[in-house]
Order: sequence, then C-alpha cells, then structure tokens
Amino acid sequence: MRKLRKFAAGAGVAVSALALMAIGAGSASAHTGEWAAFNNCPSTNPSAFKCLHSVTNGGSVKLGKKVVPIVNPVTLDGGVTEESFEEGPEEGFAHFVAAANGQTLSKTPQPVPGGLAGLVNCKEISNFIVRLACEAVFENGLTGVNATLELARPASEIRVSQRNLVFEEGIALEMPVKVHLENPFLGSGCYVGSSGSPLTWKLTTGTTSSPTPIKGTGGELSFTEEAQILHVKGTSLVDNTWTAPGASGCGGFGVELLLNPIINSMVGLPAGAGVNVSKLEKVNTDVALAEEVNNH
Repeated sequence: MRKLRKFAAGAGVAVSALALMAIGAGSASAHTGEWAAFNNCPSTNPSAFKCLHSVTNGGSVKLGKKVVPIVNPVTLDGGVTEESFEEGPEEGFAHFVAAANGQTLSKTPQPVPGGLAGLVNCKEISNFIVRLACEAVFENGLTGVNATLELARPASEIRVSQRNLVFEEGIALEMPVKVHLENPFLGSGCYVGSSGSPLTWKLTTGTTSSPTPIKGTGGELSFTEEAQILHVKGTSLVDNTWTAPGASGCGGFGVELLLNPIINSMVGLPAGAGVNVSKLEKVNTDVALAEEVNNH
C-alpha cells in the first residue's frame, strides 16, 4: 500500500512533450516486457526517484501565425526527483533527470504546412544571389520544411508538479524549448528560441490564465505489473501564455541578415503571450519507482 500511495501521488507525471543536456547515469539493465519502456531511465542515478516514459501522439504548436500539427510521436524519457516539500516557488515541484542515452526529448521532425513557400517568398529577397539560391531550391523541389522541437537548456531545468496535473490546476510541466526550422536553403542553424531566450512552456492539464483560456485534461489512470507500473492515457497539456522571439541563424552567416526578417514577417514573429499556443494531446505515459525498475 505504501508503494501504491507513492504512485497515486505521482499520477500527475503524464508529460510529453521538448538537446544539449547532461547525460545521467545509465539504467541498471536492459528490461523486457512492460519494463522495456524504462530502458533509458537513469534509474541508478541517486537523484532519480521515479522513471518516466511519455509519448505525445497528437496536438499542435502555433508559433506566431503558423500552426504546425504534431503528426510524428514525440518522446520524453528519463527520471524525476522527489518533489520539494519546502515552502517557496519550488514547493510541490520535481526536476527532471536526463535520459541515460542523452535523448531526454526526442528530436522528432514535424512537417510545416506550406513548406518553404509558407516561410519565404523568394521575390521579396532583394539580394540577387540569395534570391537565385532561393529560387534554385524551389526548382529542385527541396521545398519541404520540418520544425523540430528541442530542449533549449539542460534536462534538469524541466519542472513537473504531480499534484497540479492530478487536480488539473496550475503548472504541471514547465519546459524550456526551441524550434529548429530545417531545410537546405535555411541552413543548419535556423531556430526560433535559444538557450538564452527559450520558449518557456508552462503546460497545464487545467485551464490557462490567458484572456482566451484553453483547457487540458489529466487522462485516465491504470496499473499493471502488480501495481508497480502506472499508465496514464489520453493526457492533454496546454499553454497559450508563452512568448516567442524572432527567428535567428536562418541561411547562415551573412544571409541570415536578409532571411531572418522575411521569415519573421511571414510567421508573425516576435509574438507575445496569447498569440502562441502549445497543445500536447493523446499523451500516454508510463511511470515506475526507480528502485522497482532496478529490480527488473
């Protein structure tokens, strides 16, 4: 019963959703069956109180004027510390412990509707050489653009509140992220958000505090493996209170001075609170105590 109460208190750790991060200690061994979900948990790390494997299967991200659906599953893997019981801003929150393989948040590309044409109008580019390069990309059919969500800061800066998720109120998951826009013409360094200026998502299963509030949901709970593994199915985490800076690094050195303003104009960046929306939906999560994972 004691373990069951621990799980009940931790039912709120149904999180999805988020690159450069510290790599935690490895898990005890390769697991099988239901326990295989925790193969990337840093269960031997003393800081990891629980192991978590969470997959976001739907939803969308609205960045400025551009909506990108989540069509490819995004995985959040790793461990979480015990929540703090000390009074103050950290009360009730736990921090993430990076996945054993370093992939705490999977870098899963999502196709941007409209592709490059939705982000860049070649005719708007005044520089002759850059305009020719842009048109060459269109002529070669390389017009697809992917948006990939990445962590903007170490995994330890992810905060979760199990209580808030269970009771569908307040911040359930706080995560610093950035969006990588990928296309040959945009180069390898085209981002919205950075470690210095991340997109700070304060996701809730409750109702957001925005003037145009939206609502999430905590999902359905069940137990398997003699009540040692908690499954949370169908969670929805939402936030429409975050701000987004303008794009940077698009096209590489020099060219970005021309491309960044064009992309920002097309997408509607920078964008303040109330404009951007993150909806992580159909989130399925497995949670287990780290000590139990080590025993399997």
